This record gives sequence, structure tokens and C-alpha cells, in this order.
Amino acid sequence: MRRPSRAPMPVAKDGPRTNDEIRNAQVQLIDQDGTNQGTVETIAAIKMAMDAGMDLVEIAPNSSPPVCKIMDYGKYKFQAQKKAAEARKKQKVVEIKEIKLRPMIDDHDYDVKMKAMQRFFEEGDKVKITLRYRGREMAHQEIGTKLLDKVKADVAAYAKVEQDARFEGRQVVMVLAPR
Repeated sequence: MRRPSRAPMPVAKDGPRTNDEIRNAQVQLIDQDGTNQGTVETIAAIKMAMDAGMDLVEIAPNSSPPVCKIMDYGKYKFQAQKKAAEARKKQKVVEIKEIKLRPMIDDHDYDVKMKAMQRFFEEGDKVKITLRYRGREMAHQEIGTKLLDKVKADVAAYAKVEQDARFEGRQVVMVLAPR
């Protein structure tokens, strides 16, 4: 048995409706100079826009009647794209950097790891601290707990604990975030 063919879904247009796409009988019109012309018939508003060599663009579609403005749609779209690109450029992607420690870490090695951690926080990244136990170290977990407490105390000035220390098999994981 053959299925009945369905009409394809209409292509959803991104951005505001313009000119003939505006289906309302009347619109609140703002002309190219920014002055409010009041409620006008849509056809008359489109004609005014065409006479000015511009487009009628729907600014506020949800109001009653919808607010439309006479403007150059191409220029409007370009400005919107530029604004969006600028916003994308400014946003910072927060990465999670990982620092691996062992319970019996030496003082100098610890200092090197702390300097790296401080640099990560200054760059605005989060740090995941992984403390790994090997062999008989599992019997002396208090050493690792003391080490993590020392790390928390040392970074308290420029970082906060986002996720407290928790066991995952033979390792303890803690996540710190910059203040």
C-alpha cells in the first residue's frame, strides 16, 4: 500500500518578515527617519517603503498591531551579523585542565604543579585534580586526603572548590574553578 504524499514543510525563514511577507492588515509604522507615523494600512506602508527605495521590516511582530520600520533590509542584516560575530569573538570558552598528583609527591614537584595551576586560573580555566593511588598506597588514604586539603588551602586565594574530592576507583577527583 502506498502512502499518500505530503506537501513539503515550508522553509522557515530566519530573521524578521519583510514587505509582502507581512500578512497583517494594519501596522504601526516608523519611517526611515525614526518618526512614528501611527497605524497605517500595510499596503500603503509597503508603497511608502518602495517609494523611498527601501524595505518594510517587521520589528515587533507580537505587538498589536505589529511594529514595522522602513529601512534597508540588507544593511540591517549585515549589522546584525556583525554584532553576532563581535559577541562570538568576546566569549571565552572555559576549558578544564588536568593536574595529576600522587600521594607521596615531593615538595619541588608540588610547587611546580601549583605554579601551573595558578597560571590556569589566571587564564580563566577550571582545573581537575586527579590524585592516583598505586599498590599499597590505598591502605594510607589519609596521606592523599591531607595533600588535597593542602591544595585547597594553597589555592583558596584565587580559586574555589567546584566539586569536592570524591573517589573514582583508585583515584580521587576534585574540580576547582577560578574566583
